[in-house]
Parts: sequence; structure tokens; C-alpha cells
Amino acid sequence: MSQMDSGSSSESGDSLSEKDEKVIIDPFFTEKEAAILTACSQRDLTKLRDLAESRGGFLTDELRQQAWPILLGLPPKPFDEDSSSSSYSSWESLPPHQDEDQVQLDVDRSFTYYPSHTSDSARSLQKSLLSSLILSVLRRHPYLHYFQGYHDISQVLLLVLPAHLRSPALARLSALRIRDFMLPNLQAAIAQLRLIPDILRVSDPPLWRHLSGTEPFFALSGTITMYAHDITTLGEITRLFDVLLAREPVFSVYMFAAIVRSRREELFETPEDEPEMLHSILSKLPQPLDLEGLIGDTVALFEKYPPERLPSWRWGISGSSVLKTAREGFDKNKGATGQTMEDGKRFFERQVRELLWLERRDKAKKWMWKNRRPVRTLGLAVLVGIIAILLRRAPGGPMAWVMGVVNRWWLT
Repeated sequence: MSQMDSGSSSESGDSLSEKDEKVIIDPFFTEKEAAILTACSQRDLTKLRDLAESRGGFLTDELRQQAWPILLGLPPKPFDEDSSSSSYSSWESLPPHQDEDQVQLDVDRSFTYYPSHTSDSARSLQKSLLSSLILSVLRRHPYLHYFQGYHDISQVLLLVLPAHLRSPALARLSALRIRDFMLPNLQAAIAQLRLIPDILRVSDPPLWRHLSGTEPFFALSGTITMYAHDITTLGEITRLFDVLLAREPVFSVYMFAAIVRSRREELFETPEDEPEMLHSILSKLPQPLDLEGLIGDTVALFEKYPPERLPSWRWGISGSSVLKTAREGFDKNKGATGQTMEDGKRFFERQVRELLWLERRDKAKKWMWKNRRPVRTLGLAVLVGIIAILLRRAPGGPMAWVMGVVNRWWLT
């Protein structure tokens, strides 16, 4: 099996050989490897989630090849090893997706940081495989909209998972976990960012006040790409994917809030009336990034301040958002893992209808504000007409007095 098919991460952080050596000499790694294999064989989601959060995550890419598909809800044997003859591989004959030009532009810029020490021919092959992976998902599920950064996520799956699992894994990830980013616009993605100030408000009021003039758009790159765009070593991003795939999607938002909290001292050194400078600081991940500490802090933050305590969760997040559809039943091992691709499409279509309604509502509000004086005049005219009709039906009495007041106000 080639390096790409095996998903080796030997060019990033610790090489696989170093990890394997640790497994041999460190009882912790030996015991944890056995626990991961047992949890995978039993498809024990609760245990896998605990293992993903604990030190080292799933340890090696060989173990991730077993754990990630389970966390994404793939059946035990979704496709044959030789999938070239299966119907699932016939995406090339499907109509092109509307976003394929942008896909190619992004693929051309891929594999910048990892894997390193790769020849031009090997990198060219990787780009070809990445393009095929992305297009296979978009053509089979044409309702999904491509977004810049999707290739960063796809690249991680390409380098870790075996060939026959990549497309079905990316499809489920797209429809059931990052669906909000694949809508016709980024309104749902921005709604997710609005949770970050709420998390800071309940967990660290002074820091929240300090950042109150800074919009949370600094977190867009990190959250929309599952941090794959901002983390530059494969060992670190695969470790992070362990926990992001194990937890529900909103965990990623909490993680950025934890990152902000970890930079508390640095942020307070910048005046709150310099939001551009604060934004510049927060738009880049801290270096070095303490992944194990960050994961532990995020778990604690999430458990202490669950999303139901956040105002933006109640009124700003759609009931069809992946944040809510994946959270429902998560504690009972359901959520996105137990949903189908048809569920994802149904939620998508429902969300699109909501977005269209909101767009029409906003246009109506703008029109009303722009034409507020004519509208007010028209409204008063209608009111006077109604009163006049009532007055004709019951002349004199209170209605006559009301009519007189309205007429006097109208004429002034």
C-alpha cells in the first residue's frame, strides 16, 4: 500500500515509526491501543469519544482508519476494497457541479505544508486524488455548495483514510456535520460565530467586555475548516480531528472560545478601542498550540456552560442547523452518527427555505424603512378610512370624538 493510501503522517510532528516505538516501550500507549481496537470492534461510540479526548487521541493513523469511519456513521463494510467496479465509483459520468472551477483553484493551492519531502510527481498525484475526492462528493450530492476551505478538510481525510472510505466518509461529514457551511450563503456559519461572545460572556465577563467591540469573524477560518486551514502539521490536525469527529459539531465553536480565553493576558495588553488589532491577534492561532491542554479546556468549558445556556443558541441557531440536529440524542449515541444522508438533505432543504424567508423579510424591512414616510401616510389613510366606515355605521358618540382627534392630528 502506498503512503497516500495508508494515510501515513510521517512528515508531521512525531513520525509513525516514533509513535510505534512509543507503543512498544510505553505501557500507556500499549494499553490505549488495545482499548481503541476493542472499542472499534464493539463500535462503542461512548468509549471512542472518551479515548479521543484523552491524551494522544487515537495515537496513529492506522487506528484512525478504524475509528473515524465509525464516528462518522459508516457501516462496518460500506464498500468493497476494490470499489472501482461498484456503482459508487461512477461519479465521473454525473453532470458537473456548479462550483468545480473554484474547486480546481483551491486544489492547485493544496498540500502546501504537508506531507513534506514529496516529489513534484507525487504532489501532482495527490492533487489529482484530492480533486477526484471532492468532485465525487459534490456530483453525487449536487445540492451541496462548495466553500473555500473545504479542500483543507478533504485533504486530511485523503491522507488518513484508505481509498475506499474517503468519499463516503467525506459525504457524511459534509451532509451531517459541516452542512451549515455548504448552504447557498454563509449566514448559518456566521450564526455559529455569534455563540462565541455568548460563551465568553458567561465564562469570563471581563474578557467579554474587553472584546465587545470586536466582531467574532476572526474565528471563521478556524471553525469553517475544522482548523485544517490554520494548523500546518498533519500530526496536529489529525489529533484534533480525533476529538472534533468524536464530539458534536458545536464543540468546534467552544474550542475557539477556549483559544480566546487562553490568550487572555495578551488580549488585555491591547486596548479595547482597537478592535482591528484585537481581530488581527485572534485571527491567527497561538504558536505553539498546546493541543492536549486546549482539548481539556474545551471539554471543561462545554460541560460547564452547555449551549442551551446561550441566548444565541436559542434565537440565533436554526433548528435545522447541524449544531442542533447533531446534538439531538447525542448523549444516547445518536446525533449525526445515526443519521442518514437523506436526513442531511432534508435538513439542508429546510434550512434553505428558512434562509429564503429571512432574505425576503430583511428586504421587506429595508423597503419599509426606506419608504417609512409614505408607508406611515398610507397606514394613517387606511386607519382613517376604517374609522370613517365605523362612524357611518354608528354616528355620534365615542367614534365621533376619535374621528375628530385623528382629523386634527392629520391636519397638523
